[in-house]
Amino acid sequence: MLLVAGGVLFYIWNSLQPTKSGEVKQVTISRGMSANGVAELLEENGIIKNGFVFSYYLKLKDEGSRFQAGVYELSPGMEINAVIAKLNSGDIIEEETIRFTIPEGYTVLQIAEKLSSEGIVDKDKFLELAETDREWGDAEAVRDIPKEAALHKRLEGYLFPETYELKKDSTEEDIIIRMLTETDRKLSGLPDDWQSVLESSGKTLHEILTIASLVEREVVVDEERALVAGVIYNRLSYPMRLQIDATVQYALDAPKERLSLADLEIDSPYNTYKIDGLPPGPIASPSLASIQAALYPADTDYLFYVTKKDGSQTHLFAKTFEEHQRNIELSEKATE
Repeated sequence: MLLVAGGVLFYIWNSLQPTKSGEVKQVTISRGMSANGVAELLEENGIIKNGFVFSYYLKLKDEGSRFQAGVYELSPGMEINAVIAKLNSGDIIEEETIRFTIPEGYTVLQIAEKLSSEGIVDKDKFLELAETDREWGDAEAVRDIPKEAALHKRLEGYLFPETYELKKDSTEEDIIIRMLTETDRKLSGLPDDWQSVLESSGKTLHEILTIASLVEREVVVDEERALVAGVIYNRLSYPMRLQIDATVQYALDAPKERLSLADLEIDSPYNTYKIDGLPPGPIASPSLASIQAALYPADTDYLFYVTKKDGSQTHLFAKTFEEHQRNIELSEKATE
């Protein structure tokens, strides 16, 4: 009996000794993996001698419940307690990532071109996905997009402009889902009453994002966002056509430095010189500031605005067409 007991103890002791030294291996501990599963994985990779004995050792030491998921660099020949300590600390390999920034006011086409030029996505595949009518994981705001054939780019306005960091092997779909969920996250950061304000406005979230995108493309100075949003609301309720140059630029898909009279006549559901009301959807990715302006427009009587030509990137606002004409003259004089 003593010999048997001694043999068992020697077997256990030997099973817990380091394996023969070898090259470093990358071992992936999955989220939710049991201690027994970890033990089997370590044995398969030659990090420990015996997964069965290791499992009981973990129970004896009350270990294994704090192991953290991730990819670890482990070497055959490591002491067992060193392996346990590393798994407990979460000393994982830092995954290679991709990092990119989408500026505020970018269109889906501009986003695709930028990411393609940086070698992050296939432009055509990204654009094809951006046209797809489907669910995008847990993303919620995107579900408000109406099923309209008139939409130029289905996901326009829903890919939030931000700096992102994702895993290096992220697909076009992964990137789109991340950007869509960021829109949800940013919306949750609006004032607490924003959803009741949305409901009382009589507008859908899609329409609010559309107004926000118009503000984004028309305004540079933050202090004017709510004012321009107020003008848009006033013209919609008057009713007057919006006549916003940025919508024509969007319809052209290739922005011009200066629009011609012929451009203002193009046949497009986005040409607010020819259509009544809002275009079918957003014309760009609006910032949170523009979304907030669309929800909380300034209480104003202004119906017109014109860009100052003094380099300030601000506007002159007017309540009447006659006043607007005078503002245009003042703006032009600033260039003389």
